[in-house]
Amino acid sequence: MQILKKGEIKIFKIDDLAHGGDGVARAENGMAVFISLTLPGDLVKAKITKIKKDYAFAKLIKVIEAGSGRIEAPCPVYNECGGCQLQHIDYQKELEFKHNNIKQLINRIAGIEKFELKDVLAADDDFRYRNKAQFPLKLDENDQITAGFYKRGSHDIVPNHDCLIQHPLINRILRVTLEELNKFQLSVYNENNLRGLLRHLVIRVGTCTNQGLLVMVTNGDDFIDKNLIAKTLMRKIPELKGVVQNINNEDTNVIFGKEDILLAGENKITEYIGQTAYLISARSFFQVNTMQAKKLYDTAAKYLGNDRSAKVIDAFSGTGSIALYLADKAEKIYAVESLESAVKDAEKNAKLNNINNVEFKEGLVEEELSELLEKEEIDSIIFDPPRKGLDEKTVDLLLASSIKKIIYISCNPATQARDLKKLKEKYNLVKIQPVDLFPQTYHIESVALLELNN
Repeated sequence: MQILKKGEIKIFKIDDLAHGGDGVARAENGMAVFISLTLPGDLVKAKITKIKKDYAFAKLIKVIEAGSGRIEAPCPVYNECGGCQLQHIDYQKELEFKHNNIKQLINRIAGIEKFELKDVLAADDDFRYRNKAQFPLKLDENDQITAGFYKRGSHDIVPNHDCLIQHPLINRILRVTLEELNKFQLSVYNENNLRGLLRHLVIRVGTCTNQGLLVMVTNGDDFIDKNLIAKTLMRKIPELKGVVQNINNEDTNVIFGKEDILLAGENKITEYIGQTAYLISARSFFQVNTMQAKKLYDTAAKYLGNDRSAKVIDAFSGTGSIALYLADKAEKIYAVESLESAVKDAEKNAKLNNINNVEFKEGLVEEELSELLEKEEIDSIIFDPPRKGLDEKTVDLLLASSIKKIIYISCNPATQARDLKKLKEKYNLVKIQPVDLFPQTYHIESVALLELNN
């Protein structure tokens, strides 16, 4: 059987789409070959770029025959930029792939065959939906400050000042900000020598309120013209509610440092999900697709039901977005979050909405969960964990409890499937509702309903 060699060019038939958005082909020796910018049904010519023990990567050279659903990507830098992975696929076909991906993961990793998998709740707008962007900066060939996103598989920045998945106000704030920054002699951070001032521009907007917040992330505080720049931007962009400087002088891939300095205006914007209002600061966690977040939370509300005497835990509650949205569905909701600043924001959001039946608890989920389950008669738990999913201690607590209902919201179906595999000894997976919060990318949110086995 022929062995693949790095650098060789071969013809491949794409059979499947992997979770990361790459097309998957099989080499003659059976090895999986991952090729970005392809889709099932494509016949392609590609060059082998990397070979591992059980799989390989190849770079697309030419599409010989196009698979069903292939379209021309509307973004001019799509083939280079790593911000999106699926613009070359028709949106309806994208939804089919995401649905199939969740099914495969639950079947293969969780070992669960019998459950109801709903059709993906599609986005009404599959472009211009993101309410937050984080732009790394660099100097172009003319020594002008520019911004964009990282090239696929690298830290090389592909300039883009009109990203098609960002809200239009984000792109306008970006363009005006770059125009102002380039009027001054400002340096840009270099990852190699750790020198230079400007690191990132982070922009948040309210989809429902059309308010904007700009954060300039800098390497240190040597930013003499910052107040003048901030005031000018506030004048030129009427929707801009505030300009913040965040200082990050660490050698890290983490975008934000610990110190925020308000340069002009306010350090928060207001956004709505349904009738619930939220104050969002620079570092608050908030779903990046406001319109789809409502569909996500409505699904959680439907699964929770309307038992006004119920006691519910919202674990990994962040700024309280889910707990506050569902406050009228229960007698009491305990919202657990480990980040102090998020808990403070959550308490402000509760006051903003005159909600009194949500109690915010600062601490690690596994520790607070243990205490709450011991003290209170909890009916349901809602989880919305980070991508890594639930830790073993939390799963063990659930297996030792008799919670009637678990609603597990996930942004990573693979780790959700791993956790469902452990939980199935005590809980029955009833159904999963996928919600597409991230059109044009491989990411998908899913809401799983689990009920205690009889």
